Amino acid sequence: MPSRRSLLAQILAAPLLAASARAGGSAAEPSLPPTPVMGQMHQVDIQGFAFQPATLTVAPGDTVVFTNRDAAPHTVTADSGAFDSGRLATGQTIGMSFNARGDYSYYCALHPRMRGSITVA
Repeated sequence: MPSRRSLLAQILAAPLLAASARAGGSAAEPSLPPTPVMGQMHQVDIQGFAFQPATLTVAPGDTVVFTNRDAAPHTVTADSGAFDSGRLATGQTIGMSFNARGDYSYYCALHPRMRGSITVA
């Protein structure tokens, strides 16, 4: 009589084997979906009432991590309205992925003289 563990393994393996057979793979080697390529991570610090660096060039799919290192709250708000971090308190971080090529100018909605830009090329 099969154990619970072996029955569970058979139940879980069946969809993988069926998917492999449909994809032209062998039953012994189920094919798995490809692993997506992850973009690079970039850091922008919010410090001294400025975005540092103020300009940044990234590749499509990259992520920019904004960290508020000031005692005052700040936002990261796109001029176009494409993104808005909401209010970031001291020490808070937000990551934003940029997939479409283009120029993204942004500012702090609480301190509009704070400006930055990201170029996705």
